[in-house]
Amino acid sequence: MERRHLPNRVSCPELPPVEKVLTASATAVFGRNFNADFYYASLCYAQSLWLEGKAAQALLQLNKSFMADLCGNEEILAVWPLPYAAKRWVMSHCPDEDFLGNPVRHYQHLATRMCGVRAELRRWRAWGCFHLAEKVLNNTSNPRDERQIETEQILVPSVACVLDHLEGLGLPGEAVLYGEVLAR
Repeated sequence: MERRHLPNRVSCPELPPVEKVLTASATAVFGRNFNADFYYASLCYAQSLWLEGKAAQALLQLNKSFMADLCGNEEILAVWPLPYAAKRWVMSHCPDEDFLGNPVRHYQHLATRMCGVRAELRRWRAWGCFHLAEKVLNNTSNPRDERQIETEQILVPSVACVLDHLEGLGLPGEAVLYGEVLAR
């Protein structure tokens, strides 16, 4: 089946516009070079997935963008900041017929199983996205994984704790950006 963007799908205004359907090769070409170009390509690929009606996959691609090794002064960040607002927009604008999964549970699992490049920072970003998903989505249909919390004795960090860690580990201004998106 040929992949295509849905004809009446509105682009996410928090992500770069794309003209054509992108595939995983958009980011795969970077290998393990998680630079600013990789970051931009990840955002573009997320937009393409969103336009195809693949909301859950778009969120996964936005997670991948957090792997980028950025210091905070890159020009791309002035135009396309870290994708907290994009994640919020995708979750809050996802049509019922699209598969979104359970972002609350997803971010909980991601935060508690994080590994790879910049794992500690990405763990705190995942906890931030967890709280964002809880705020944006209906907790009845997007509950926490209480079984994991109980069996693994997980202490879900507070928003204040997440903000403190993003302030200490994140890019300059990241905690403020996250706090503003969460407060919307």
